[in-house]
Amino acid sequence: MPLNLDKKKTIVSKINEISKVALSAVIADSQGVSVNEINELRKSGRAMGVRMSIIQNTLLSLGIKNTIFECLKKKIKGSTFIAYSMEHPGSGARLFKDFSKKNAQFKITGAAFEGKLLSITEITKLADMPTYKEAIMKLLFILKMSVAGKLIYTLSAIKEKKETS
Repeated sequence: MPLNLDKKKTIVSKINEISKVALSAVIADSQGVSVNEINELRKSGRAMGVRMSIIQNTLLSLGIKNTIFECLKKKIKGSTFIAYSMEHPGSGARLFKDFSKKNAQFKITGAAFEGKLLSITEITKLADMPTYKEAIMKLLFILKMSVAGKLIYTLSAIKEKKETS
């Protein structure tokens, strides 16, 4: 059923509002992926703070106009599925990357971060970027290991000194 002009304007304004507050955006071609799989992806996305929608290319192009995601216009073609990362810049990219590993038909076609169109390598780096919690955990692990290393070094130095005296 075709959309009337008012519904199209509403969709464009919603996309524009999301584009103004989102940290990053990833687009993919979802043709050939079942509705159930897309629904599972959306469910996972909601838990990660990712807003997703399948939208007509013309409406998406109008929605991202004059935003930092306008650079994505070059990549929009076919069936476009867009994910906006609202809490962590790499959430959408990580979600799409993991989903594309399980579904061969699902292809990431582009991403934008800080007003720049990303290459496939940069999209992978964005997806692999640790979240705040993951970064804190890594830092604590490194600190713990360095403290343990110093303790072992100190104990071995004491042992050597006792053996030589």
